Amino acid sequence: MKNILLCVLVLSLVWSCKDEERLAFEPQEFTSENCDGCPEVFISIPNALQKDTLSTTINTALREEVISMLIYDDEIAASTIEEAILSFNNGFLELKELYPDEPVGWEAKIEGIITYEDKNVLSIQLNSYSFTGGAHGFSSTRFLNFDKNKAIELENEELFKDLQEFTDYAEKQFRQQENIPENRSINYTGFMFEGDQFYLPYNIGYTEDGLQLIYEQYEVASYADGPITLLLPYQHIKAYLKLDIAN
Repeated sequence: MKNILLCVLVLSLVWSCKDEERLAFEPQEFTSENCDGCPEVFISIPNALQKDTLSTTINTALREEVISMLIYDDEIAASTIEEAILSFNNGFLELKELYPDEPVGWEAKIEGIITYEDKNVLSIQLNSYSFTGGAHGFSSTRFLNFDKNKAIELENEELFKDLQEFTDYAEKQFRQQENIPENRSINYTGFMFEGDQFYLPYNIGYTEDGLQLIYEQYEVASYADGPITLLLPYQHIKAYLKLDIAN
């Protein structure tokens, strides 16, 4: 009985420490006007609640990223998500005025989720879908990575001790996953890396299962191939990472 109580106490302390490492967030939603013919816009992102530099950095980065995804009307210098939604709406109305018989409306959906957090690192993944006419819509993923201790957003090159060493390792794993022989070019099986040289994707983020590398549609393959994802478990890459990971 004493052993059981001791185990419960230890587990409680572990979970308590984990909770203390996590920031407080609340969901924040934005929608477009509910009217006939208007573009449909829905945005849901986490909003950091602490009144400190880190929370300000996170919320500012999220806001700027969402604005960049929505901005369409160059005449509107959007500084808020509401203004960006208005820009998106104006873009549709301008097109509708030029082509009044165009039957298809526009839409944009953006969802932000926290994919990883420990005492050092926070990663937020923004999944977006937009349709502004044409044969199909466009889906994208964007990771925002933060150094919690320095209260800064991290660029991809700042994630690694030596960017080239990690790139070489990632290429080996990519070739294994995609069955590309080591003695053949990276585009041997049909990929479209520029210059026929492997490079890291724009989207790299921390998840509970490992570091995720996501090549968007058209980034290194055709639209029909969809996004290309490479997941690297932390136990294999900790030596390459600049920040310590709890996993």
